[in-house]
Amino acid sequence: EQFNLTSYHATAVAIVTFETFAGMWINAFIVFMLCMTWSKRNTLNSNEKILLLLGCSRFCYLCISWIYAVLSIIYPSLIYVHPLIQLVEGAQTFFNCSNLWVSACLCVFYCLKIANFRNNFFISLKVKIDRNVPWLLLGSELFSLVVGILVYDISDKLHCNNSTDQGSLWDVKYKADEHFFLIYFIIGLVFATSFTAVVFSALLLLFSLWRHKSNMQTNSMMDLSMDAHIRAMKSILSFFIMYNINFISFVMTTIYAAEGENPMMFLIYVFLYAFPGVHSLVLIFSNPKLENKLLRILLFVKCK
Repeated sequence: EQFNLTSYHATAVAIVTFETFAGMWINAFIVFMLCMTWSKRNTLNSNEKILLLLGCSRFCYLCISWIYAVLSIIYPSLIYVHPLIQLVEGAQTFFNCSNLWVSACLCVFYCLKIANFRNNFFISLKVKIDRNVPWLLLGSELFSLVVGILVYDISDKLHCNNSTDQGSLWDVKYKADEHFFLIYFIIGLVFATSFTAVVFSALLLLFSLWRHKSNMQTNSMMDLSMDAHIRAMKSILSFFIMYNINFISFVMTTIYAAEGENPMMFLIYVFLYAFPGVHSLVLIFSNPKLENKLLRILLFVKCK
């Protein structure tokens, strides 16, 4: 049994490490390329600003999550040293919320820039979106910071109660369940809000694409914007599919979290650690400039 447990831990560390470093490399590539563009042009367009912040958030999230996962497996007693666990959980929540909100902003941005509707409110949003992107990003970061501080505070109270409470085991367990419920409720609210934004963006863009294609067939003419429409649709549909799986994974963690080393939890965490890297890879191949740069680097490495 001890051998199986050690083998399980070794496999978990190996898989998490591979997924984390692959995701960190992909997001570091996005950040580096956009920083190079920024230094050359002294400015970034709205799409690039969102991608830059998203790449930074995901890189930091993967880095902190990897440290937390490895410490919890190899040195489980070390992470309960005050205030290490509270800081790690607060920072992890901050970067995860930032990742979810900024990627939702990217979906909304694609929808507003590419979808075509004659509604006055939609047209007004479409015209003002470029000016409002910095404020959306700032609001996302501030909101993520508030959520991170709340999780830090709840985690601090939970661990302090567990270490100082002299009552019965039932009382300690009840307080732990109460605090975990608050944490999951807060993070679930972030998931649900960003997920709703992604779903509406995907549906609106899909309807716009369908109507756009129907108009083209009716008028028997080619439209150069069709390629941009399809590219954005592929990106948002990939967001939609992956957000569905990500949201289901979050719900499953609330069900299996109390069962310790459950095989289902292991599979869930495998996906959760893969999500930031795979999602960013989809973004790279949806952006012609980043795609060409990545292919050049891969070709150069292959030749060497």
